[in-house]
Amino acid sequence: MTITPALPALPPEVDLRSAPGVLEGARELDLTPEHCNLTYWFENVAGGMLRQLRDGTIPDPGPTGAMLRPGPLRDALVTEFSFRHLAETKATRALTQLVFHAPDNSCLEFFSTQLIDEARHARAFRDHLLRLGVPANELAATVERAAAADRAAVLDPLEDFGLAVLRDNGDFYGGVLVLTVLVEGVLAPAAELSERKWQRFDPAAALIERVANVDEIRHLTVGSTVIRRHVTNHPDERDRLLDVIGRGRELWQELPMQEMLLKREMLFQEGLSEHSALAEGYEVWSGRLLLDSTPEERLTVAESWSQETQQARMAHMLLGENAQ
Repeated sequence: MTITPALPALPPEVDLRSAPGVLEGARELDLTPEHCNLTYWFENVAGGMLRQLRDGTIPDPGPTGAMLRPGPLRDALVTEFSFRHLAETKATRALTQLVFHAPDNSCLEFFSTQLIDEARHARAFRDHLLRLGVPANELAATVERAAAADRAAVLDPLEDFGLAVLRDNGDFYGGVLVLTVLVEGVLAPAAELSERKWQRFDPAAALIERVANVDEIRHLTVGSTVIRRHVTNHPDERDRLLDVIGRGRELWQELPMQEMLLKREMLFQEGLSEHSALAEGYEVWSGRLLLDSTPEERLTVAESWSQETQQARMAHMLLGENAQ
């Protein structure tokens, strides 16, 4: 008889069965680049969290039949995952600059693992489109039709700003700040909503979001630690970093992010009405049934989550309003 050795216990922040939600983890966890190094990633992410998916510890139920038929529900997910694929691809490319400018080995190793994480996410979102029935030879064209306009309106200006800070100015800490606050700090709460709202319609899509969100917790918290240390050791840098984030937030105000998300939520709402039986009794957040929620309400809640997460991270980085 073959006895399979028991796997060592995973750190809670990478165990898909027990990791906190992205909101709680992004606000409360405190991780360092020294801790989340290459050894940590190989043992606990590749050999732990991802192994839970490979060996079936965390089952993948696949999409429901409703997602495989043409209609607004499927269109909403195709649009969302096409955009997410493009966003994660841009993040992967931008991270090459953080790796290049990393000031020490700990940061070099951690941001190298983040680069791999973002490339994994890009592939996961792209591959799920195939599971929804998009033919492989039409995948690139489908992504372009679904998300090219949103890429040009939202992702390209954000990418230009981040690369101006990091690549053109060689500003490693400014680049970490942009990624931690403006990119992951804003998009992570929206991804949390996505994980919740797709749970009944496409559990496999919700699982993809869950895995990505667990990774984003680690990215947010380690990035925050890197900035906190830098501000502690170089307090004269605080005003300069606040200026970077201020300019970034001004850019965000100009981007049609809310219009893009509302369009997507309206499409989801049409599908929700069509397949309401699948969502019977399901709460999208505590005390609120998904069937009773509206597109505007879901966006308002996601925005409040984003603000809370950003404020918590800014305070942790000693860049909050009450920091000295």
